[in-house]
Amino acid sequence: MSQPLSRESRGFPDYELPRLVRLTDNLHGAAFFLMKLLPARHMLDRAAADGRLKPGGTICETTSGTFGLALAMLAAVRGYKLILVSDPAIDEHLHKRLLELGVTLEIVEKPYEIGGFQTARLDRLRAALEANPGSFCPSQYGNADNPRAYAEVAEQIAERLGHVDCLVGTVGSGGSMSGIARFLRHLNPDLHVIGVDTPNSVVFGQPDGKRLLRGLGNSLVPPNVDHRQFDEIHWVGAAEAFLATRRLHQHHALYQGGTSGAAYLVADWWARTHPDRKVVTLFPDEGHRYVATIYNDDWLAALPGWTGVLPEAPQPVAHPSDVRPSWSSYRWDRQTLDEVLAAANPAARDLAEAA
Repeated sequence: MSQPLSRESRGFPDYELPRLVRLTDNLHGAAFFLMKLLPARHMLDRAAADGRLKPGGTICETTSGTFGLALAMLAAVRGYKLILVSDPAIDEHLHKRLLELGVTLEIVEKPYEIGGFQTARLDRLRAALEANPGSFCPSQYGNADNPRAYAEVAEQIAERLGHVDCLVGTVGSGGSMSGIARFLRHLNPDLHVIGVDTPNSVVFGQPDGKRLLRGLGNSLVPPNVDHRQFDEIHWVGAAEAFLATRRLHQHHALYQGGTSGAAYLVADWWARTHPDRKVVTLFPDEGHRYVATIYNDDWLAALPGWTGVLPEAPQPVAHPSDVRPSWSSYRWDRQTLDEVLAAANPAARDLAEAA
């Protein structure tokens, strides 16, 4: 007779791994229901196992995206209290769903002059942790259990698709792309890895600024981003990402979110220009939260820079500091962030070489 699950072990195992969908002869999509469920469950499991998270305990985290939803789902079925710190950019439908799941949601109203909302939210998070002694913070940006969780996805890709030549995906916390790339390179050291960011994100060396495209990019460089895993970096703007999201649905019947569209735009281009190479791209979440936005023609038509036409290829840039408002690319060549930034500054480059 099977034993009932303890409350602390409950989760959503059938929703953690993606569907692997063949899009063209050489392009496959890994389409997740909610990608963040996998690392969230893995982090909570590890914390519960070593005593950092007690039964019925409190979880505190800062997020404005789907990691918060994943934590809320798990907290609801496992009986944890959840406090999330976010900012006004949080999606209205996500906001309502989090409240429905019993989350205590703290909204930071004003950004800091340096570090923006991200730094302001981290300060509010520290205050929440101090106000709740014994609480646990998953800290998705720096928790090594985040990228480790994606070993399961890498194993699934390898078993189902065999040899893979190129991996494409968006970069936010750094967990999924850094983790999957690291594991797949044990099988193929020559794996070509393309990270997809958005303009005005500091993750790959651009200056911080306002970003309409959410779910990727950051105002701080997360420790979990392993820059040495990436061969190319592409920056995709909101308008082209949203149009590509619609194309993904229209051409392949995959109803995904905006980060999936950004990844699809880059992966489809790379697969077409390398027809003899097998490409896998990651689609992080489904599109149901975006019915009133990405899947609304009137909302799209009012977007700044909206043309309804996708660019055919990225604009190569000489350095990440060469900011473009639309799709651009840079040969990263598996360098650290410091190495790339020093290349634009002769004095810094000389110091780096001397060290």
